[in-house]
Amino acid sequence: MTTIPFQKRLMASAIASCSLLGGAGLAWSQEVPAGSDSPMILEEVIVTGIRAGYQRSMDIKRDSQGVVDAISAEDIGKMPDTNLAESLQRVTGVSIDRVNGEGSRVTVRGFGPDYNVITLNGRQMPSANIEDTTVSASRSYDFANLAAESVAGVEIYKTGRADLPTGGIGSVINIKTIRPLEIREPVLNFGAKAHTDTTNENGDDWTPEISGIYAQTFADDKFGVALTGSYSERDSGYTKAQTSSGWYTIPGGQGDWGSIAPDSDTFVNAPQPGDVYSVPRNINYQFSQIQRERINAQLALQWAPTQNLTATLDYTYSELDIEQQNQDMGAWFNGNPVSGEFTQGSGNGAVVAPVIYSDNTGEDITFGAGDFGRKNENKSLGFNLEWWATDRLKLAFDYHDSEAENGPKDSRGSHNIISGVQFNRNLTTVDYSGDLPLTSFGYIDGQGMDPSKMRTSGTSFRNSYMKHEIEQARLEGVFQFDDSVVKSINFGVSVVDSTNRSAFSVAQRDTWGGYGDASQYDDSIFQRQRLGAEFDEFSGSSSDALEPFYYEADFDGMRNAIAAIASANGEVLSPCGTVLCADPVFSTDRSVEEQQTAVYAQVNFAWEDAPMPMHLTVGLRWEDTDVESESLVPLYSEIAWVADNEFSANFTESGFSTQKGGYDNWLPNIDFDIEVVENVVLRASSSVTITRALYEDLQGGVTINNPVRFNGGTGNSGNPGLDPFESTNFDFSGEWYYDEGSYVSVGYYRKNVENFIGNTTVNTTAFELPHPAQGPRYDDAVATLGTTDAAQVRAYMESLYGAPVVGDAAQGDPSTVFSLITPVNVEEATIDGWEIALQHMFGESGFGVIANYTTVDGDVEYDNFNSNKGEGIENQFALLGLSDSYNLIAFYDKHGWQARIAYNWRDDFLNDTLDGNNERNPIYTEDYGQWDVNVSYEVNDSLTLLAEGINITDETQRQYSRDGNMVIGAIQNGARYSIGLRYQF
Repeated sequence: MTTIPFQKRLMASAIASCSLLGGAGLAWSQEVPAGSDSPMILEEVIVTGIRAGYQRSMDIKRDSQGVVDAISAEDIGKMPDTNLAESLQRVTGVSIDRVNGEGSRVTVRGFGPDYNVITLNGRQMPSANIEDTTVSASRSYDFANLAAESVAGVEIYKTGRADLPTGGIGSVINIKTIRPLEIREPVLNFGAKAHTDTTNENGDDWTPEISGIYAQTFADDKFGVALTGSYSERDSGYTKAQTSSGWYTIPGGQGDWGSIAPDSDTFVNAPQPGDVYSVPRNINYQFSQIQRERINAQLALQWAPTQNLTATLDYTYSELDIEQQNQDMGAWFNGNPVSGEFTQGSGNGAVVAPVIYSDNTGEDITFGAGDFGRKNENKSLGFNLEWWATDRLKLAFDYHDSEAENGPKDSRGSHNIISGVQFNRNLTTVDYSGDLPLTSFGYIDGQGMDPSKMRTSGTSFRNSYMKHEIEQARLEGVFQFDDSVVKSINFGVSVVDSTNRSAFSVAQRDTWGGYGDASQYDDSIFQRQRLGAEFDEFSGSSSDALEPFYYEADFDGMRNAIAAIASANGEVLSPCGTVLCADPVFSTDRSVEEQQTAVYAQVNFAWEDAPMPMHLTVGLRWEDTDVESESLVPLYSEIAWVADNEFSANFTESGFSTQKGGYDNWLPNIDFDIEVVENVVLRASSSVTITRALYEDLQGGVTINNPVRFNGGTGNSGNPGLDPFESTNFDFSGEWYYDEGSYVSVGYYRKNVENFIGNTTVNTTAFELPHPAQGPRYDDAVATLGTTDAAQVRAYMESLYGAPVVGDAAQGDPSTVFSLITPVNVEEATIDGWEIALQHMFGESGFGVIANYTTVDGDVEYDNFNSNKGEGIENQFALLGLSDSYNLIAFYDKHGWQARIAYNWRDDFLNDTLDGNNERNPIYTEDYGQWDVNVSYEVNDSLTLLAEGINITDETQRQYSRDGNMVIGAIQNGARYSIGLRYQF
């Protein structure tokens, strides 16, 4: 075999053959001539660079069954971006969520991260997510865990297929890694980069990233080994002006907390009857610094003792280690508006929002500090055996055992805050007219902020944890036919055991009125900083309407001072004594085990010699899922009559409650394509896909709300019997491949989704707790006294039975009936839209462009005018994440130079229907666009120099509520840049 320079390796043939005929499940090589005893060896094609990567992606799209988009590595170890999510965002119909300015999770055709399944070489991958202040319920996969260097390609399946794993209404995204026997030639390369973030303050100005790949075959290509590894550090930060506790919504003209009289002469455009308006619960400015370390490694061993048999053993490991320091300054409002201005109403009722808002709450200014660490670890061990049993029948067995675990690094917990405080605020004014809310304070003593007057108040140390384990075994096969319109039949069976554990605890001190005396805190703990400088990318950051300074609080200094005060007072503050720390004993602890069994068959037809070549795939998948959910809940022992109209459900311990559920689904699919004229392909697809409910909805156990009332109680219960979301999908598209590497496509999609989750009320005698005011004892007391007055009856019964009166079944008290709110499948919705894409190569000039545009529309919209206030009114059902998006990419690839500039844009979308205080208010994310650029130069066959810029124009992001003035968050992330090299040995 001719020796080829190491960098000129193409995996396109292998990647394409995996995706075109066999799906994401197993790597079928189906190009087998009749009568042959072994599969045909794929011919290597020598092509590299950006242009080659886009061409391979186009080829996969063209030759796939159904609607499939792809990203191909430009070369081994060189994906188009250092972050895989940022590569995915440039695929038609794919949008991403960013965390700290970096791609994190994906949304496909309007369906968010929990509706998309991520697989690694066809295997369902576990994911572990944690939240700051609550237990996590998410199933989503965070792409920040995965370095791009070891990825050979990504396939995005937008239509359902029988051979694909379930769970993705939006898509199934399959990440493919290197297999040494597919490469055949030795590969050894090394990469090094240096990163810098314009937002970094606490860390190093430049941080390193190193990566390497080694792949080689031995013994006449019978044995192969591939080893990839990477290590990276990133020091960065972000700033955020926010209404973290949300907005309080009020129907105009109604007296309520924070309400404004319609005839107010201190407010311009005061809200009128018929209007809906909101007032803020707080204002806060947060400043975060993050130090991230990421380790990725994968080892793949392959053995092919014969041309008919290949065994693969692989192990994948990733670790994401994060340290974060938070600072914030803020103020709480107690609903005391005194003056300001609102947007002009229509006169017939409208949503009106504050322009200027002044509140004279005489309280504190807070200076919070947090310092915590998290560690996310992922492991996957897999084995695969492929065997050509005959020249037409191929069988494959695949097994993997994978886990993801995420939680705190130490006793600081996964998130924490110590609040510094100064009590001399008497007025707060916020200007909401611009993108950045501008806040200024009035002071009781007129002297402003002063470290000598500062101390601490409340503290909160949170402990959030998730562990997800998946064990999966699959036996699959393909049988090929000769001289028939039936080309092949795919079939298989799969067994999956998925177990997720989510837990949370909090150690909180509610000493919000202050702890200790200001003299017990050294003034050096609080350092003055310029506020406007932290938001210099927002207009208005230099305005006189913005408070000029804030005070940065020393986390360790406050923690040590608190410990000294507690020690002097003989207090125990936390599980660690006088030192503040998180509680290692979880107060919320729930697990969900899902056992999935699937059987599928798929028939592939082809009419290649017809005047208009056609392909048809018909498949059917049956999947059965058993659910068992276990949750830590209070075990209630009695109900006590503790006040005239209040009864307390008492418990002495907690225990685990188990509930079970299950469902089965038939999931058909049909994919048809026809080449009506040369290089013009029309497609039609129909399929049924499912996504499973969030973990919090499936959790077992019943919790009771205190106090209980005369007529019973209320509570909550999970529902492991929930059916999955089920989507019936239709896709129609036309594609014209008019030149080498060039095409234009237009597609329409429609998804009719059932089983969205709402809430219902179930009446049950949970825990069988006797009620002391519902039995014969109560009836006798009423008859004796001749009154139902609660105070008199209670006092009389206490004289007979002791205080407090406790329910007693032995004396005839009936079990209390509780109205439990439980999730149920009640809603359905339709989503549809268009996908338009163009890829054009300008001949041999080296230049090319890509443009794509996606529309997403749903038949359920959030009504901002609905205040969600009133007896029995439930939270509005709405579809989250629906937004149009487009991408513009220009690139050059010639004479050793490769360059690309890309603009990614996403329109406004609804992010949530509950705000920071769990009020029934919407949270929208404002439209956002970002410019990225990268350049490389191939010095010679061995050395390539690299440079990259992300968000080079320092774009900012915004979230808002019912009106753009009702800011939820204004976020400044900044740009990040990288320089580096790649060397091929």
